[in-house]
Formats: sequence, C-alpha cells, structure tokens
Amino acid sequence: MFPVKPSEPGAQIHTSDPFATPEQDRSPIRRLRGRLAAPVTLWTTAGPAGLTVSSMLVADGEPGRVLGLVDEESDFWDAVRQTGRFAVIPLTGADQQLADRFAGLMPAPGGLFAAGAWSETDFGPVPAEAATWAGCRLDGHRPAGWALLLEAVVETVHLDPPEPPLVHYRGRYRSLG
Repeated sequence: MFPVKPSEPGAQIHTSDPFATPEQDRSPIRRLRGRLAAPVTLWTTAGPAGLTVSSMLVADGEPGRVLGLVDEESDFWDAVRQTGRFAVIPLTGADQQLADRFAGLMPAPGGLFAAGAWSETDFGPVPAEAATWAGCRLDGHRPAGWALLLEAVVETVHLDPPEPPLVHYRGRYRSLG
C-alpha cells in the first residue's frame, strides 16, 4: 500500500467519528441527555465485574441511596444479581483510560482488572488510588428505557480529599480540574 499524500483525496483525517449517527438523525432524548453533564463513575462487584456508569445519582436521606442505569446484558449486572453488593467509585481526570476500559471502548488484555492496583473490599474491587468510593447494597431494580434502573442503599462511604471529577458531556470526557 502506498502512503497517501496530503493533497490527494481521502488524505484528510476525520475530527469526529465517521461512523456516528448524524446528529439530526439521533433520538431527541439522547440529544437532551448529551447536553447534561454527567459524573463518570466505575461500578464494581465481586466476581470481579465492573462497568463505567454515567447515568447515576446519589440521593441523600436515611438511608442514603444510589440510583443508576446499567446494561441489563452486562457482566456487571449478572454479578450484582449474585452478590447483591457493589462499589461506586467517582473517577477523576486521570482515569479516562480506566473509564474507557470498563465501558468496553478500550482493549483490556488479561481482563478488566488486570491493569493497575486494586484493593479488595466487601463490595467489590476498588482502584488502590481511589480517594472516594461508596459501598452499596442492591435494594431493587426495574426496566427504565433501554436500561435497567438499579437502586441501592449506601452502606459505607470513604471520603479523602476531593480531586477534580471526570464528567461526560456531549459524548466526550472532560475534567473539571
């Protein structure tokens, strides 16, 4: 194969995903969701299994609760059904590759948990360098759109000095730091 010269047709490199659905053809609900900044979190459970989750929120109260949308066909959901417990780890700007790996967007040779150091907890593995995380007990689930809405009781919270969070906005990661 011969290299393409910059002046030849087809030499331009795309600045966006050439296979993405054009914005005007996307669901209005998906477009609305894309205009809302969302926290990027990692949910893990024994097994081990894990999933990057951005559609989630924390509800204060007695008890505090975590709600999140997960893929019903994910390995994470299969494992949580068995364990009934999971960890929620807010990710930081330094965790973009970790987020991509657990979202299935980046190769994970040796498995999702092969890279990096992990601490075992009663709720699931947590990255050793994670400053903040919560241990949750599954309290219910139901279909919600094309996902499964999980509701969990927060049983423990570990808070260290906060680091700027990683957020997802308009299809891209952004660090607030």
